[in-house]
Parts: sequence; structure tokens; C-alpha cells
Amino acid sequence: MKILFTGGGTAGHIYPIVAIIRELKKKYGASVQISYMGPRDNFFTAVLVREHVKVRRISSGKIRRYMDPLALLQNAIDAAVRIPFGIMQSFFYLFFANPDLVFSKGGYGSFPVVISARALGIPIFLQESDIVPGLAIKKTIKYATGVFVSFPGTENLPPRKMIVAGNPIRLEMMGGSKSEGANELGIKGSRPVILVMGGSQGAQRINDKILDALPDLLKCYEIIHLTGPKNIGQIVKESKITAAEKDLEYYHPVGYADEKALANIYAVADLIISRAGSGSIFEIAAVNKPSMLIPLPEAAQNHQVRNAYAYAQTGAALVMEENNFTSHLFLEKIHDLLDSSETLAAMAEAAAQFARPNAGQVIADYIVNYLNQ
Repeated sequence: MKILFTGGGTAGHIYPIVAIIRELKKKYGASVQISYMGPRDNFFTAVLVREHVKVRRISSGKIRRYMDPLALLQNAIDAAVRIPFGIMQSFFYLFFANPDLVFSKGGYGSFPVVISARALGIPIFLQESDIVPGLAIKKTIKYATGVFVSFPGTENLPPRKMIVAGNPIRLEMMGGSKSEGANELGIKGSRPVILVMGGSQGAQRINDKILDALPDLLKCYEIIHLTGPKNIGQIVKESKITAAEKDLEYYHPVGYADEKALANIYAVADLIISRAGSGSIFEIAAVNKPSMLIPLPEAAQNHQVRNAYAYAQTGAALVMEENNFTSHLFLEKIHDLLDSSETLAAMAEAAAQFARPNAGQVIADYIVNYLNQ
């Protein structure tokens, strides 16, 4: 059987696809032929190639919701040229490749592929990570046999097509070694450890706020700061200006962590501070860690705010919206959390109850069973 994946080209689209592909290969091996078609992105192409997936890149365009003159011009070009050309490319590739099923993770890059699959009569399944569906999912749900959703309360999708599975995560994120992580980073171990996930979309402002609060944080806590590879040099320089030299031994900036290193970092952390993308939330839940979520206010359809509050309702996280993210209030909330072992334990238990670490396996089994009917 042949399964073709497609998605928008961001980490939130690609890594769940990787999780499903790994489950397909683990359980079904050579009986499943896997390929991917999506927009041009060298980093995520490399991610998929490492999974031994054949990648076909197509032209794609997106609808920008900010209404400045340049955005309007780009929208017009995408609508008139890039999207139609991408549909034509997708149609001919699908015609000759003849997959048995197209699996769309959503995002602007998936739209031409799904439209072409519909025209060719190829069965389509979708996967929506966020509690508020993206535009591509909403526009293509009518063509799909089913849509796998991450949150039970996902909005604006037909209930008869929804399959609650959770958001697929790479299982390699779980089962990290606390001792290995501590040794790799030089963790002292005498203080609570806070992991700041500052390498994601719109995270520069989180990085800036952490640097502002760093002198006070380092009086009580040990900080692992995932800065993103582009930011690491500047943040290291700024931290040396902001914090006292004697305290910097408790500050551990990391530009990039691969899967094994990130699993070990998760294992070391007592509290995680992160944006509220679905991928981050479900990884944090899977490693059973309490968290503070700072949703990205510019996220499409306010989906990060909605994700964050849906998750916080379980008791697993505290939400701090960015307009309230002042150093004083941030430090107050951190002290309240880390001063109460009972609160942290309850949050960790709530995270474990929410987690669906087997989502990739559930989805893989479902689509294979569908094809075998």
C-alpha cells in the first residue's frame, strides 16, 4: 500500500508526520510505501530524508491575514500563480504515483495536494493539532473521509468525521535520562530546574523577558534556556551583562538539542516554560512535566491562547498571556509553583492523564486498517 503525506512545512506540521511515519515503519515495514509532497523547505526536507522518505516539492502559496499593501500583492500572486501551479504539479505527480491514500497535516502547503487528490478520487485523511482548526483544514474537510483531532473539544469540524487521537509526538522525546542530562549540561542539582523553551515561533520576546528576570531567577533556580540556534550567541553575550558572574554557573543556554538531548533535558526539568503550540503541549504532557504556557498572541485564529486554556483546564499548566508577562508577575508565579511540591505533583499527574503518547500508533493503525478493508 502507498501512503502520501503532505503538510504546511513548519515544525508543527512535519514532526507529527515523522511520528506517524515511524509507527508505520515499525509495525508494517516494507508493506507500506511512504512519500511526502509539500512546499520548499530545506530543513524539513532534510528531516524527512533522514527518515528515508521520498520527498517531492511543489509550488505553494498562502493567505496572509494582515492587510498591508505588500501582503495584498503577495496574496494576489499566490492566488493567481503559485497555488494553481502547485495544484497542477500535485495532480500530475499523484496521477503517476497513484497513492492509495493521502494524509494531510494541514497548512498552506497541503492545499494543492488535497485538491488534486480529490480530483483523482484518492481517499483523504486530515490531522488537526490545534483546538481551533487552521484554514486549510476547514477548506478541505468536506473532501476528507475523516479528520484526526488532538483535543476532544476541537471546534468547527463535523463531529461525524472527527477521530480523537491526540497529537502525534516522536516517542524518542520520552524516557530521557535525568543523570545524563545533568552531566551533559553541568547541572549543579541543588536547586529546582526550570526549562525555558525559547526556540519556537515568536519566542524572541520570551528570551528577552527571561534575560530581564535572569538575575532574580538565578538566586533560587537553575535555568536551562533553549534559545534557538540563531539566538544563542547574542543571548550568551546579554546574559553575561545581565547576571552576576558568580550566578552564571546556574544558567545553561542551549542553541539546539537533538531528540536524545532534548529527552534528557525534559527529564532534568522540574518546570517547563513554553509557547502553546499543540506539539509543545503534547510533548510536555507526554513527559509528565508541570508547565507555564505563554501563548503566542499573533497565532492564527488565536489558537495558541485557546490551546493553552484548554490544556490548563486539566490542571496540568498555568497560563500567562503575554500582555501580563512582566518580570515581577512572572517571578511571583514561578515562586508560587516551585515552593509547593504538592502543586507540582498534581500538575505532573494531570499532564500524565492528558497525554496521548500513542497517538502516532493509533493513527497509523487506523489508516492501514482503512486501506485493508
